[in-house]
Amino acid sequence: MLKNIEGIILDWAGTTVDFGCFAPVNVFLEIFHSAGIEVTQEEARKPMGMLKRDHIKAMLGMPRIRSAWKEKHGCEYDEQDVDTLYEEFKPMLMSSLHKYTDPITGVIETIETIREMGLKIGSTTGYTDSMMEIVVKCAKDKGYSPDCYITPDSTHSIGRPYPYMIYKNMEVLKLSAPWKVIKVGDTIADIKEGFNAGVWSVGVIVGSSQMGLSYEDYMRLDETDRESRMANVKKQYIEAGADFVIETMKDLPMLIEKIDRLITEGKRTYAFRA
Repeated sequence: MLKNIEGIILDWAGTTVDFGCFAPVNVFLEIFHSAGIEVTQEEARKPMGMLKRDHIKAMLGMPRIRSAWKEKHGCEYDEQDVDTLYEEFKPMLMSSLHKYTDPITGVIETIETIREMGLKIGSTTGYTDSMMEIVVKCAKDKGYSPDCYITPDSTHSIGRPYPYMIYKNMEVLKLSAPWKVIKVGDTIADIKEGFNAGVWSVGVIVGSSQMGLSYEDYMRLDETDRESRMANVKKQYIEAGADFVIETMKDLPMLIEKIDRLITEGKRTYAFRA
């Protein structure tokens, strides 16, 4: 029986559904291609987890992309360019989102275990309400459904790394204190969101946008390459402020028990991060 932890807040794409978080990545590549700028998957993934308009603006601000834009268009990008790209992004993503809603292996079983532990399950995302209507319905049809989800539409379009979506989850789920909450995600923005909210911030490696591999490509890795890539993702999470890193969602229940025990023993609290 848990004595301290009351709830878990999960990310969506790359954490619970859409192994590798490919739905938005493919569209980012396409809209920049249409604007005459070729971007890499690594560049497209770097701001992952942010509100999608903010994500586009972050990409435009990258030195290489910013320089390429100026060379192609003869001037620096402005807010109108951000809006134009975002308006192109939205319908393209909406038309393909349903294809990227399969729960990642182990997620459904993990959620069942977490519910049996008596925990409430919330979620945050970089998608908007209209995007999530598609994702939530399709994921539910496939067996995954948290107790609630909050998008930046509910926080005045202020998304990650700000903590407000987490606080909104806490309000809806009636979670009593940040140190009784665990946030799990697959991007640096997720980690910073959790850190800034004062909750336990956890990164998941396999299936993550941070690793950036499809399930097929991940399975083709030899043991040495797999361990190297996983170690690199773990390092990035820790440097961003993660309290813990798990390999897969299947590891989450055991981590929850560990965190609950650490609090009970007085070895870790959120008043003092160690």
